[in-house]
Amino acid sequence: MMLWRPTKPCWATAPPRRTLSSAGESAGGGLAVATLVNARDHGLPLPAAAFVMSPYADLTLAGATMDAKREVDVLMSRENLQSRVSDYTSGHDAALGLISPVFADLSGLPPLIIQVGTHEVLLDDAVRLARQAAIADVEVTLDVTPRVPHVFQSFSAILDEGAAALDRAGQFLSAHLAGAERVTA
Repeated sequence: MMLWRPTKPCWATAPPRRTLSSAGESAGGGLAVATLVNARDHGLPLPAAAFVMSPYADLTLAGATMDAKREVDVLMSRENLQSRVSDYTSGHDAALGLISPVFADLSGLPPLIIQVGTHEVLLDDAVRLARQAAIADVEVTLDVTPRVPHVFQSFSAILDEGAAALDRAGQFLSAHLAGAERVTA
């Protein structure tokens, strides 16, 4: 049996951080932020910026819009989110910052753009995450689009608001990615 072992840690040969960004949507948005927190805590290089869409950032489900937006959110509900919390937390406290980044210390994170629609039960997760980032002196852009559903950017081919939001996120990321090639559609 042969085992391959790298001679250097993977981050030692990674591209310069100014050429990388992090992104995620829904649960992946919360995970992207938690990953940044964990990388920072372990002294790993951080990307130049991060882009999260409709982040599921509070697995305690304490956001005010869990109830306030339930009638207009056709995709998500407290009940369907609650049914998966134990899968994600695996017996750990859902209020831990690495599980629910709205409770994490976000200081030292790279600039963030957080996009969300007003017809989402996760609207408050995005607003509270942006507030936590601002309190921690992180450059943060909260981009709220009226009357659109959860992860509306995925409908960009048929939803003008989705295409416009992706354009705004692209401009944000381009401004933070030194040496990145500009891609236009």
